[in-house]
Amino acid sequence: MRHKHGYRKLGRTSSHRKALLKNLSIALIASGKIETTLPKAKELQSYFEKLLTKARTNDSMAHRLVFSHLQHKESVKKLVKEIAPKYVGKNGGYTRIIKTRVRTGDAAPMAFIELV
Repeated sequence: MRHKHGYRKLGRTSSHRKALLKNLSIALIASGKIETTLPKAKELQSYFEKLLTKARTNDSMAHRLVFSHLQHKESVKKLVKEIAPKYVGKNGGYTRIIKTRVRTGDAAPMAFIELV
């Protein structure tokens, strides 16, 4: 049983899961809205909102902390300089998940995740 288990494994090793969340975060920063499977979207929401909370301070340490997670200069710059200042007065709830469809190939539930 997985009662009170902290995160979704998504059928991947820890390094693969870390790379997946990093790449999904970079895509979300670049476009503002992405479509993925529902479990990935739910896991990404937790990961991304923690990053955005760190980025809200808008100082050099925020750049370093976010860069240590994402390893992508353009995305870090956009997150800290453009996206994070919009949410300074808001405590959480930076993203929204909208369930969309069932994928035809494997019947996986799909969802959009977007910045609010």
